[in-house]
Amino acid sequence: MIKKLLPHPALTITLIVVWMLLANQLTLGGLVLGVIIGVVIPILTSPFWPDRPRVRFGPATWIYIAVVLWDIVAASFQIAVIVLFRRSKDLRSAWLVVPLDVRSPEAITMLAGTISMTPGTVSCDVSSCGRALLVHALDTPDPAAEVARIKRRYEARLKKVFA
Repeated sequence: MIKKLLPHPALTITLIVVWMLLANQLTLGGLVLGVIIGVVIPILTSPFWPDRPRVRFGPATWIYIAVVLWDIVAASFQIAVIVLFRRSKDLRSAWLVVPLDVRSPEAITMLAGTISMTPGTVSCDVSSCGRALLVHALDTPDPAAEVARIKRRYEARLKKVFA
């Protein structure tokens, strides 16, 4: 019974949180509407998710979130220094091809989103076979080291989150 009512619990929680953030105020009516939306949308869309992603909501997830938040803050300061104190001709921008070990479309999407949220990098394309991600880095003296950093900091942790 619970599986029919909550086919995707993580999606339900995410929808409720996003609804409350969009409402920008905590009211009982807003929370009830958020719960209704959070329950109904996953029920209506569950036929389109035959292979539901297996996500572990344990320490690995919280560590991943902490690493991403830290990297966003650190990269913001690095980009500020680049913008304020360096000339554009001194930038060493590069296109990086990141080979992927993760195979889940959800994990690949999460990795691409993480890369794009981190200032100074943007994910641009996924290969048709889903085994490589094209990333543009604003300033990287060593492209191979940047690829290794992406794989070590993000992809390795995502492999633990998406079982």
